[in-house]
Amino acid sequence: MSDNQHIENIREALTAFRHGIRTLEDHLSVDSLDQGLNEALTPALETILNMQGRLIVTGMGKSGHIGSKLAATFASTGTPAFFVHPAEASHGDLGMITKDDVVLMLSWSGETRELGDIATYCRRFRVPLISISGNAQSTLAKAANVAIALPKSPEACPHNLAPTTSTLLQLAIGDALAVALLRARGFSEKSFFDFHPGGKLGASLTDVGEIMSKGGDMPLVSQDQTVFDVVSGIWGKNLGIVGITDDTGALIGVVTDGDLRRYLAESSDTSMQTAMRGTKASEIMTADPICLSKNMLAAGALARMQKNKISAAYVVEAGKPVGVLTLLQLLNLGVA
Repeated sequence: MSDNQHIENIREALTAFRHGIRTLEDHLSVDSLDQGLNEALTPALETILNMQGRLIVTGMGKSGHIGSKLAATFASTGTPAFFVHPAEASHGDLGMITKDDVVLMLSWSGETRELGDIATYCRRFRVPLISISGNAQSTLAKAANVAIALPKSPEACPHNLAPTTSTLLQLAIGDALAVALLRARGFSEKSFFDFHPGGKLGASLTDVGEIMSKGGDMPLVSQDQTVFDVVSGIWGKNLGIVGITDDTGALIGVVTDGDLRRYLAESSDTSMQTAMRGTKASEIMTADPICLSKNMLAAGALARMQKNKISAAYVVEAGKPVGVLTLLQLLNLGVA
């Protein structure tokens, strides 16, 4: 088989996926002839939103793999959730499910026998059961309190057998439910950080106030001090920047090592030391500098610094400097 044929096969699979997603979108439109899906989603969301316990996600085979991923997504976006394997449930793990929980069960056919014990348990102890399947008339859909029936769409498999498009639709509707719940709860970036403290994502969601240089590590020079003092401030703290303050302590400008190099290159005084001691910091500073807030997320600070093409910025409160953040600090933290 040629390389071109391989690429064509991949394109055909992606086309099948796109068709499946479009079919799902069409069924969710307000003018859809089939309003069953629309009518199921709101009560499903309300049931999960109002539960007192956890969302128990379960499924067998490929649906189980999708369910495991969805449980992780729900848990990381503000909906307490975990995955229970149907086979393990029948051998004791049913004890993980309480009356305060809600069960979300996935099965494309809706006839997966291994799910029977969990469905019976839900009915016996009145645990709300939400199903996601591809058959509104299936045994599972009829047993559920809320039945989400996804539209039929050909699998990407040329034999229309291997679960491909169907699992994609299960994943898509599950992730969409998680996002809708996130929005309904007002789940913020701060909330997201509570569940993602590690890795690049955790670093990106760290407050600027937690990583900035402050106190004695923050280089500051008053507007009446000289360029000689500016040099000492830049070299002494090794941050490549010094803040310039007025008589009230407010930040009125900054001098970077680039500003300093340009000043020295342009100075016509034969005695460089005399020039530096005779020129005030306010004469070479950049006024109204780009500033940050200590409550800003590191990712937001990085975006602002990159947009303005600067490598350091002061953090201010009520106009006064409380810290300084550098691009190098963000890189070391793992934000970029």
